Amino acid sequence: MARVCLCPPTHSHYQTVFTSPISSSPSSLYIHTPSANPNSESRSPITQSPSQIPSAMSLKDLPPSPPPRIVVRSVFAYNLQSEFHLITSIIDDYPFVSMDTEFPGVVVRPNAGYDYFRNQSPSDHYLLLKSNVDALKLIQVGLTLTDAEGNLPDLDESNNNTRYIWEFNFNDFDPSRDQHASDSIELLKRQGIDFEKNREFGIDSVKFSELMMSSGLVCNERVSWVTFHSAYDFGYLVKLLAGRVLPDELSRFLDLLKTFFGANVYDVKHLMRYCESLYGGLDRVAKTLEVDRAVGKCHQAGSDSLLTWHAFQKIKVLCSGGPEKYAGVLYGLEEKGERIIVAVVHDAMDVVNQMH
Repeated sequence: MARVCLCPPTHSHYQTVFTSPISSSPSSLYIHTPSANPNSESRSPITQSPSQIPSAMSLKDLPPSPPPRIVVRSVFAYNLQSEFHLITSIIDDYPFVSMDTEFPGVVVRPNAGYDYFRNQSPSDHYLLLKSNVDALKLIQVGLTLTDAEGNLPDLDESNNNTRYIWEFNFNDFDPSRDQHASDSIELLKRQGIDFEKNREFGIDSVKFSELMMSSGLVCNERVSWVTFHSAYDFGYLVKLLAGRVLPDELSRFLDLLKTFFGANVYDVKHLMRYCESLYGGLDRVAKTLEVDRAVGKCHQAGSDSLLTWHAFQKIKVLCSGGPEKYAGVLYGLEEKGERIIVAVVHDAMDVVNQMH
């Protein structure tokens, strides 16, 4: 969101119009003319009527500011450290982090179809998630940082009408040798992800983990996280940050989640439970909320992280009691024995579409 500073001019050639406290008639309007002597001033009556006084101070007469240009900062191995340095320098001022990931689909699926999704517990769903996350590798992470008013960082660069988000590209995944769902990889290719470039220039996940741990993004109670249907997203990040496969128990996974990301985690998919007429994936929800994609394409992690933030800004006012009431819960992994109903999925691409 662009911000316009409307500060009163301080140069001596500007004149300030004010009204005498005694009367509001035209004859009591004066021009304050700065004197060469700083201890003196002169006040000369204005002969014009108020309608003749220039309306330069009227906000409605100012032309509207152009919307800021949003740039996705693509991060590879060569600029990983410098980009994390930037994030570390602004995290205190932009402590709201919206996150999305891209991964190679789902390769472990139940055979029971709809009945499985309808009848299984959150712990059962977690075991399915664990099976997939343990077997697969991360492709992208997208991060959008904002302040309390929802403003994106301008990074104090020369063009102050440009705002920035981040997209990290990893080199761990190789479609020629690593497990994946073919339909998911074809979808990501169509959306512009260059797997060959990632393999050659991408980020090593171990290095990413080291820098993320010291960046202020995690283990920081002042940071809030905003996501959409993010059990798998957080699964990959917890696996990466812990440097090992996910724990066997859902309760242990949730403990690690809280350790790394704190209690202020908001899953928009979970918030939708408490809002009328909202259903489906991220793009469908954004359309219902009349939120446009500001940059990039769907299934690009940086673009999806920003769209998730904009959807959250709209949906948080629709939640009864405010979004804080529903913090710390990931859709599909609800505690207290809640069950989830998931639409029937027939192939890996449908699963990816649903999760995002």
